[in-house]
Amino acid sequence: MSNIRPIRQNEIDLVHFLLEKLNLNPEDFPISEQVDEYEGGKMGSISLGGDVDGYDGDLIQVEYIDTDDTPVVITLTKDHHNHLLDLDFWKTDFSKLIEYPTPDKLIFGVTE
Repeated sequence: MSNIRPIRQNEIDLVHFLLEKLNLNPEDFPISEQVDEYEGGKMGSISLGGDVDGYDGDLIQVEYIDTDDTPVVITLTKDHHNHLLDLDFWKTDFSKLIEYPTPDKLIFGVTE
């Protein structure tokens, strides 16, 4: 079931931070004002409006430790048109995300 809503500022900030970590200009990757929450927003994953049938890879993957000490893998993906596709969160125990991550709490290099 679809759950369309306006994108939140903390989500925009996180996407822009991840793009900048890749030395990419956020202005080259416009974000839709409306996003679609996956799983009713349980883990924080959202569709950023790209071609859902055109997944073309992960741009970056980072880790975050939620306040219950559970690791969360965060992946920013793109489609075959080079548009942002998803900001995907996977909490390793499949529980609800407790605190939305801020850039200063991200861990880099865990999946490389």
